[in-house]
Amino acid sequence: MKLKTISGILLIVCYFSILPIFAATISGQVTDSKTRLPIAGATISLLQLRSSTSSDQQGHYNFKSLPSSGRYLVEVRFIGYQSMVKTVELTAEDLSVDFALTESIIETNEVVVTGTLVTAQSRRNSTSVSVVSKDELQVNATNLIDALARQVPGLSQITTGQGISKPVIRGLGYNRVVTVSDGVKQMGQQWGDEHGIEIDQNQPDRVEVLRGAASLMYGSDAIGGVINILEPNVPTSGQIKGEVLSSYSTNNGLTNSSVMLTGNENGFVWRGRGSYQNAYSYHTPAGRYINSGFNNSNFSGMLGMNKQWGYSHLNFSYMKNNIGFHEADPGDLLYNDSKSRTLDFPRQDIRHYKLALNNNFVLGGGNLKLDLGYQKNQRRELEEATPSLFFDLNTYSLDAKYYLSEKNGWQHVFGISASQEHSVNKGTEFLIPAYDQIELGAFGYAKKTWGENTFNMGLRYDYVDNKGKQLIIDDEEQFAGFKNRFGNVSGALGYTHIFSEDLNFKANAGSAFRAPNPAELGSNGVHEGTFRYEIGNEDLKPERSYQADATLEFGHSIVTGSIGIYENYIHNFIYASTTKGDTKTVVGEDGDPQTYDVYRYGQVNANLYGVEGSLNFHLMNWIHLDNTFSYTHAQNNSFDRPLASIPAGVLHNTLRLEPKVTGLHAFYLSVGLDNYFKQNRFDDTFETSTDSYTLLNAGIGTTLRLGPQHLKVFATASNLTNKRYYDALSRLRPGRLSQEDPNFGVYNMGRNITFGVYLPLSIK
Repeated sequence: MKLKTISGILLIVCYFSILPIFAATISGQVTDSKTRLPIAGATISLLQLRSSTSSDQQGHYNFKSLPSSGRYLVEVRFIGYQSMVKTVELTAEDLSVDFALTESIIETNEVVVTGTLVTAQSRRNSTSVSVVSKDELQVNATNLIDALARQVPGLSQITTGQGISKPVIRGLGYNRVVTVSDGVKQMGQQWGDEHGIEIDQNQPDRVEVLRGAASLMYGSDAIGGVINILEPNVPTSGQIKGEVLSSYSTNNGLTNSSVMLTGNENGFVWRGRGSYQNAYSYHTPAGRYINSGFNNSNFSGMLGMNKQWGYSHLNFSYMKNNIGFHEADPGDLLYNDSKSRTLDFPRQDIRHYKLALNNNFVLGGGNLKLDLGYQKNQRRELEEATPSLFFDLNTYSLDAKYYLSEKNGWQHVFGISASQEHSVNKGTEFLIPAYDQIELGAFGYAKKTWGENTFNMGLRYDYVDNKGKQLIIDDEEQFAGFKNRFGNVSGALGYTHIFSEDLNFKANAGSAFRAPNPAELGSNGVHEGTFRYEIGNEDLKPERSYQADATLEFGHSIVTGSIGIYENYIHNFIYASTTKGDTKTVVGEDGDPQTYDVYRYGQVNANLYGVEGSLNFHLMNWIHLDNTFSYTHAQNNSFDRPLASIPAGVLHNTLRLEPKVTGLHAFYLSVGLDNYFKQNRFDDTFETSTDSYTLLNAGIGTTLRLGPQHLKVFATASNLTNKRYYDALSRLRPGRLSQEDPNFGVYNMGRNITFGVYLPLSIK
């Protein structure tokens, strides 16, 4: 039976199993703890129910039509105050919960985390998580992953020019990092070197980056970590809200515009967004890199119901992304002065369609969270008008978790997941075989809280079935076809201890596994975007990871920070590598032969360990000095040499001034240094070292009051000194484009200044 049929039956059963439930309400007041005066405009959120509201002029707030049972976290936030979180027990009766906020010159670490199995305050969550707000995403970036990599310690990006960024967490990328949007895993051919993440940069309200294995939640591909993208919560009944965002960047002419509206009418909720980005070729300190522009358009929406039985939201989105490339041989022209927004060939044409049905039903003494998804990812790689490579991937997914009610400090979650992938080739050239893949998983999770201690543990089983299809062209076998089945058990343990309000400790240990993907198993062809010939290996075994990490978080009014260490040993680590002189000549459609380096998939044993830390000084209530550091050491134990594609160590320093300026609200001025260390640990079979460099950045912004609306205006600048440099994870750096000439490479982006405005709307 098709997975989509099973999903439909399960959804119908869930709807009819819901018993009549009386509605609950929560109301209260938000005040200043010292003056007792009301605070207007504070944001009150019930993140588990995807609902939020704001306090009125008297500080009052109100939630209606809530489930009549269950324990939920209510979070209150307001600029200049320490956020506050309370656990509430909903009943059929009205509940009154007041909040008295304390002024603070620092942001508290009491963040509600929704990307983990049990929503909790961050200090009681053993997972290493960084939360990035919408304001923090409004930086000098060309895509979502680029923006996150500038904010989160331990998160890096593999880039191909300005338009493509692939996330790397603690040295692991590709199919080892899962991106989640609308409650479902983003399925967009993550195996490719130059395959980015097809998600609108303007879409998130906040993003959670989970560092370390999250396989217990998201299956085998989450061996490195998870990027969980959260949409804005729906407003309370009777409200219509929205936002307008627009920016312009000087280096590449990038225009970025987005409009969103969302509303709630008696529990019927809706949201719509449209975004468009367009950039011409970016300028390096050596010149403007040929045909490196891009453009993308995104349309998304949501329709649903928020009622006392829970919520049900249908999300839909469409993204079209066009990215230019430049095929060059050593000695060819790399730069010109063209600012044309018309992309030449070769280029990528990517279209991603997604439907996601997100549900949270109150059942018995607990609740059932059910996410169903359908995605179509079409990737065209064009040398001319007709696509050479054309991958068409269709994915059906199901994820169900049942949360039992908390008793005596114990919380339990049980879940199942399933997905079905069907990929076909529609191009004139072939790289990977058409394939079908089925993934099934089941897990159990328990969490115990006593006093200042929290302990959690979980166990999961995954099954993966891969079938690659044979292909014969002109009596020559292109793909032999393969059949593989993999199954394995993953486990996780976590512990946290709160020593005081200023000090807490968290640690994790566990094992995870990742099944080889169809590209690793069956590739046999030219990958145009990477200028290489790839050959898979159908005898690959699953990767097996054993990892542990520990973090100490500290903070008071003047000094806050954290220090964390981690180690990850991976047995049967899968990677593609080349040997000097291993080439293959292919005759193109024009009849001209072309020679490519051959990359073959193999396995080794690998060990990755590193450190992440932050140290922040809040010298006065308007002076902040923030510092973060991260370093990953990765070794190919089988061949006693470094692993490839490992980020260099980096130290970020930012001085932020927030003086009170008459007539301006939330004014700030910042200056920062990004210090990247020399990367002299590299796989010398196809990589070269990268030198250390320092980038000078700056920013300025404020919020203007336009009657009831607030308009945020800002400017951010990167690489102000127009430094010539190669990033260690840039695919255009020396040694990655050509073995023939290891000095052949393209510099990263030069000086860039972005001007932007952000207007949140309160229409009704």
